[in-house]
Amino acid sequence: MAIIEVEDLTYCYPETASPALDKINLTIKEGEFVLLLGGSGSGKSSLVRAIAGLIPEFYGGKFRGKIRINGVDLKNIARKTLIQKVGMVFQDPESQLIMTNVEQELAFGLENLGLDNTLMRRRIMEVSSALSLNSILENNIPELSGGLKQKVAMASVLAMQPDILILDEPTSQLDPVAGEEILTIIRRLNEENGITVVLIEQRLERCFHLADRFLVMDKGSIIYNTTDSQEIARWTVDNNKPFIPPLAKLFTIAGFNKIPLNVKEGRRIIKEAVNEVQVSQIISRKDEKTSESPIPDEKDHLHPLVEVEKMWYVYENGKEALKNIDLKIYPGDFIVLLGENAAGKTTLLKNITGLLKPTRGKVKILGQDIKNKAVEELVSIVGYLAQNPNDYLFLTAVREEIMFTLNNLGLEDNGKVEELLDRLNLTRHADQNPRDLSSGERQRVALASILAADPRLILLDEPTRGLDYELKGKLGEILLDLQKNGKALLVVTHDVEFAAEYAQEIVLLSQGSIIAKGSKYDMLTRSTFYSPQISKLFNKIDDTVVTIREGERLLRNLDISAKRKLS
Repeated sequence: MAIIEVEDLTYCYPETASPALDKINLTIKEGEFVLLLGGSGSGKSSLVRAIAGLIPEFYGGKFRGKIRINGVDLKNIARKTLIQKVGMVFQDPESQLIMTNVEQELAFGLENLGLDNTLMRRRIMEVSSALSLNSILENNIPELSGGLKQKVAMASVLAMQPDILILDEPTSQLDPVAGEEILTIIRRLNEENGITVVLIEQRLERCFHLADRFLVMDKGSIIYNTTDSQEIARWTVDNNKPFIPPLAKLFTIAGFNKIPLNVKEGRRIIKEAVNEVQVSQIISRKDEKTSESPIPDEKDHLHPLVEVEKMWYVYENGKEALKNIDLKIYPGDFIVLLGENAAGKTTLLKNITGLLKPTRGKVKILGQDIKNKAVEELVSIVGYLAQNPNDYLFLTAVREEIMFTLNNLGLEDNGKVEELLDRLNLTRHADQNPRDLSSGERQRVALASILAADPRLILLDEPTRGLDYELKGKLGEILLDLQKNGKALLVVTHDVEFAAEYAQEIVLLSQGSIIAKGSKYDMLTRSTFYSPQISKLFNKIDDTVVTIREGERLLRNLDISAKRKLS
């Protein structure tokens, strides 16, 4: 039975000529798990907003076509009834959170439904336990990390027990452990409770194997619709689309007939293949020197750009966010900072930028303690992109946002604006209001405004949030170019796959302390959660492989006849 029916849906946002949704026809069965794929700005968020009844009622614009939930036209469903049928977790949790206290936020929707006190308490207990929120129920929401805000937004929707759960990148700000926790809960709700799930997610390694149906969108239209994971994997590679996770992409481009959906299947294929070829073909890879292998430390003759010395930071509420941090950043470094939500990663970045001042210890930039320096004095040296790109966007056009940075610092354009628009794939949006763009597009506009100042040190907090694999690749290449030109990069991310492909070094932060640091080859292998799919695939077969390119070279050493037999 169809639970969602979309018929000839066309929609344009206010003051735009081109449709965000163009003649969409779609049927989703009750209990299906649908994975909605597509590039940034392809129309994914617009489609789920329409299904949730937010378009055009909340966003305005021109709307044609019909959407039916359980056979009833969306227009004829009362709002109170609709929110019990369709629950949506937005891309940006800040736009969804209303109350100041976590427990109050979880209760807010239930109170609006008129549930009695006992039932409300039971539901709050269930969702807070399931999402590990019990310890922060009394906390103020503005003080939470981005990842914890995302979990609170998810819990507030789950508490209302909707029939249809729509999720717009629900794990984008979550660490690997918390991300798996969320997706496990979603899978259980789908399999055990029969809830229909429509999921938008850019980190496909986390969820590709969960889906019953795959929808691909481009320019406001659904261009591919299938229930066959093997079919979508081959189609994406054949059409040069970036909509499969690293594991599936690796086996597809390496010529295997069967594409594994998870590491377990991939390891089975590899283990059987290894039995049929000389083991030396695999082991010899460990002795090869490639451009991606760790290089000797060449920093001895350099002066550090940043020195963090025995630094502690304690918030006003008494929480020790950072404890005895020692860290040096040199010109040309590309360091990724990993760790669980609320580990202190963002707090560390803010101390380096001068937005926060250490409680104890020092932060030195170019040898000078910055404790008494204003943030404005550091802008030409340190560029900082925070988690929320909206904090950077206040002008009416994308081009103006970038120009503002140059004008504010008294810098010449010299073609820099057009270059940044081109490099960040923003040229077609140059004259648009940045607040009308998708989350991924706004992220790139904010990044462009930071890079325009040409800072020597670039601090990025979750820069891949909202970006598909293709745009992540472009971002990675931009960062590598900056690194080659002597810029220092410190990137906070929960995207282990991105870290594996582009980072030079990894720093692991936990409960405010640095617990380990080293090359990505040392830090991202033989780990349960903080390892990329490729590393997990070759665990104890070849522990020097962390990137797709390295994995492809290794797989191509396998005999093709063995591939055919195994597939």
